[in-house]
Amino acid sequence: MIQLEKKQVKIISILIAVIFIGSVVAIALTQTGNIASAASSSNVGVVDSRQIMAAHPDVQNLQSQLETTINEVRKEFEEKSAGMNDQEKADYYRQCQERIAQKQEELIAPIEQSIQAAIKKVADKKGIAVVIDKMAVVYGGQDITQDVISELGKK
Repeated sequence: MIQLEKKQVKIISILIAVIFIGSVVAIALTQTGNIASAASSSNVGVVDSRQIMAAHPDVQNLQSQLETTINEVRKEFEEKSAGMNDQEKADYYRQCQERIAQKQEELIAPIEQSIQAAIKKVADKKGIAVVIDKMAVVYGGQDITQDVISELGKK
C-alpha cells in the first residue's frame, strides 16, 4: 500500500474540505437565486375581500332587499307571536332568524360568484396561480384588489 506522509494527508484533507465548502456555497447560491426570482415574479396574488365586497355594484341592492325582508319578517313575527307563550315565541323567533339567514345566503351567492369570477379573470391575465385573502398574508404577494374592483365595474 501507499503510505502517505503527514503533509500529504493534510493537503488532501484541505482539498476535500475546500471542495465540500465550495459545493455548499454553490448550492446555496443557486437556491437563493431561485427564491429571489420567485419573489420578483410572484405568482401569488392577494385580495382584500371586504374592500371588494363593499365596492361591488350590487351590494346596495342586496342591503335594501335584506332590510325589506327583515322588516317583513319582524312585522310577521309581531303579528303572529302576540298570542304565543314564551317557548312558542322562542321557537318562532328561531324560524324567523333561519328565514332571514336563508334569504341573506340566497342574495349574497350571486355576488360571491361574480367576485370569484372577477378574481379568476384578473389572476389569469396577470399569470397568478394562487390568490389568498389579504387577512391571511403577513408579507408578500401581488395585491390585485383594485384590478378585481375594476373588473367588477365593467359588468
